Amino acid sequence: MLDTAAIDCPYCGEPFETSIDCSAGGQQYIEDCPVCCQPIEMKTDVDAVGNLRGISALRNDD
Repeated sequence: MLDTAAIDCPYCGEPFETSIDCSAGGQQYIEDCPVCCQPIEMKTDVDAVGNLRGISALRNDD
């Protein structure tokens, strides 16, 4: 089950939509911003029945 979420890039601040596979449960992965190409650390929170509860987009600065 794919869901979409609108987020703001933590680097450039531009909003964009991303697709999330809620059938895989909560996830943590890297996705590049489609505007500035910086790596964003995405964390998803999915409940037991596959509903998206939240998503966070964090800078991936080491």
